[in-house]
Amino acid sequence: MGRKWNNIKEKKAAKDQNTSRVYSKFALEIYVAAKQGEPDPESNMALKFVLERAKTYNVPRNIIDRAIDKAKGGGEESYNELRYEGFGPNGSMVIVDTLTNNVNRTASEVRAAFGKNGGNMGVSGSVAYMFDATAVFAFEGKNSDEVLEVLMEADLDVRDILEEEETVIVYAEPDQFHAVQTALKGAGVEEFSVAELTMLAQNEVELPGDAQEQFEKLIDALEDCDDVQRVYHNVDLGE
Repeated sequence: MGRKWNNIKEKKAAKDQNTSRVYSKFALEIYVAAKQGEPDPESNMALKFVLERAKTYNVPRNIIDRAIDKAKGGGEESYNELRYEGFGPNGSMVIVDTLTNNVNRTASEVRAAFGKNGGNMGVSGSVAYMFDATAVFAFEGKNSDEVLEVLMEADLDVRDILEEEETVIVYAEPDQFHAVQTALKGAGVEEFSVAELTMLAQNEVELPGDAQEQFEKLIDALEDCDDVQRVYHNVDLGE
């Protein structure tokens, strides 16, 4: 899974370059999670997960508090979680997760992003079967043997543990997210550079120069859509 980690780093680095866009997307996700359950992360696991992710992106506390306060105030806005699937240049595969209060607008924007950048939307299930939902953690301060021992003591059998330079990466089942994170925190891991539920491609592809350039434009166009929260793909973007 080492090559897949490169894609996660690439996506995170790209998002970090536009913090205002990242913050606005997190604000919406926090609002929706808080509104759908209790506005307390200790009793709302969906909200707790979003807040843990927000920490890895250094989302300011005032943005988090404002989104939760908005949910407490009983905001009337209603959002749907929708997933779109499609194909990019050279048959590359893309999954797009959205939060929207206007389904027609979102579908139109996502379809246009595909169409203008060498891709096309597929039907539900046309791409997702080639990806695995995965919990991913990345952190420093321990080696892979220490992490394995910690997880074994917690009776957690994860998919894989890798060590790249000084960073340890743990891949686990999605339903293990909170258990793995709790075990790692209990063992002294104070900060995660990545703590995500993501979709990892079972097989990655490399694109020739022109196709990769067009593919990157497609990903940029999708991530520029206000309603798009996350984009997953199967292209190896390299280091």
